[in-house]
Amino acid sequence: MRSALFWRPMAPADLPAVGAIARASYPDHPEDAEIFHERLSLFPQGCFVLERDTAVVGYILSYPARFGDPPPLNQLLGSLPAHADCYYIHDLALLPPARGTGAAQQIIARVAALAAQLGFARITLVSVNGTVPFWTRSGFVPEHAPAIAAKLASYGGESAYLCAPSPA
Repeated sequence: MRSALFWRPMAPADLPAVGAIARASYPDHPEDAEIFHERLSLFPQGCFVLERDTAVVGYILSYPARFGDPPPLNQLLGSLPAHADCYYIHDLALLPPARGTGAAQQIIARVAALAAQLGFARITLVSVNGTVPFWTRSGFVPEHAPAIAAKLASYGGESAYLCAPSPA
C-alpha cells in the first residue's frame, strides 16, 4: 500500500529538503539556498511542500509578480512588486516517486485558486527542462513577446514563459 501524499504550508525547517529536491530536479538551473529562503519569507502563503511519511517529496514556490517580468535565475527579489498584476509560479518540483500521482495538478489548482482570491487574472511561470507539454496540459500557453524572450537568457535556450488565466 502506498502512503498518502499531502500538501502542507512550507516551513523554514523544510528548506534543506526543498534545496535538495531543487538540485535533483533542476541540475542545469541551480539556485542558492537564499533564493528559497527569501521566497518563503516574502510570500509564505504561496509556498507548500508535498509530504509522504514525514518526508518532503515535492514543493512549490509562488507569489505575486509583474506580467512579462520573470525574475532572472538565482537572483534575490528584495521585495514583491508594489503593483503586481499576475501570480507567478517560481518552482514546482516533485521527486520521481511523487510524479504521476496527481499531486502536481492538485497544487496547481490550489495556487490558481489563491491567485484568483487575491484578484489576479493570470498566472505565469518559466518552463525549463522540456516541461512545456506538461504546462500546456495544465492550461498554460507560451507568451512569445521579444521583451520576455530577452529576460529568459539566464534560464537557457529551452526555457519558455507561459501564462494561464486564473479561475473565476
